[in-house]
Amino acid sequence: MEKLSIVIISFNEEQHIARCIRSADPIADEVLVLDSFSTDGTASVVRSLGGRFFQQAFTGYGAQKNAATVLAQYDYILFLDADELLSGELCQEISEEKNRGFPFDGYSMNRLNNYCGRWIRHGSWYPDKKIRLVNRKKAAWSLDIVHESLVPEEAARIHHLPGNLLHYTYSNLAEHAERNNKYSTLSARLLYEKGKKTRVWKIMLNPFWAFIQSYWLRAGFMDGFAGLVIAVQIAHLTFLKHAKLYQLQKTQAK
Repeated sequence: MEKLSIVIISFNEEQHIARCIRSADPIADEVLVLDSFSTDGTASVVRSLGGRFFQQAFTGYGAQKNAATVLAQYDYILFLDADELLSGELCQEISEEKNRGFPFDGYSMNRLNNYCGRWIRHGSWYPDKKIRLVNRKKAAWSLDIVHESLVPEEAARIHHLPGNLLHYTYSNLAEHAERNNKYSTLSARLLYEKGKKTRVWKIMLNPFWAFIQSYWLRAGFMDGFAGLVIAVQIAHLTFLKHAKLYQLQKTQAK
C-alpha cells in the first residue's frame, strides 16, 4: 500500500481547518500544514489533530504549495485548501486507489461549491474539475499569482475519480464582491505580465458572454437565485478584469 500525505497551506484558518483535516483522516498517513504566520489559533488546532505544522512567509499560492511539497514525507500527495473537505464517496475512492498502490500518476476530481449555504450543481461552478492528488515526482504547481494549478508532466497518467471535493466558498454577497475586486486585480496583472491585450469591445462584450455561458448555456438557472447571483458576479469579475487590464495598458503606454 502506498502512503499518502495531506498537504494544506493556511493563513488564519482556525474556523475551517479542523473540518478539513478530519474529512481526510481515513486516508491520511500524515497531515502537513504550511502556514503563513497566522495570528489566530490555526497552529493549536492543527497540532491538536496530530498534524505537522510549519511556517514560512507567503510567496504566492503556487510557490507556497511547491514549498509544502518538499516538506511532505511521502511521494503521493493530496492537496486540500482549508475550506475544503472530502465527501464520503471521494474519500472511499481515494482509499481504494491507495490500497491498489496508486496505479496512476495523478487523480482529478470534481469540486462542488457551497455558496451562501447552497450547493451549486450547475453553471460555470460545476463540475469545477481539479487535479489535486499526484505523485510529486510527476507534477508541480504553476507559479501564477492567481488561479494556480497542478501541472502534470506530459507523459503523466491522470485518472478521474467519482465523488466530490466539497468547497465552502462565500457566506454572503459582500464577501463575494470583495473577493471579485481582489481577484480581478491579480488576474489583470497576470494577463498583462503574459503580454495579453484587451480592447474596449471586450470590456463590453466579454462580461455579457460570461453571464450567458454560466446562466443559460451551463444551466445556472437550475440553481435558482444563487445561480443568478453567481452568473452576475462572474460577469462582474470579467468586466473588472478587462477594465483593469485596459488601465494597465494605457498607464504603461505613457
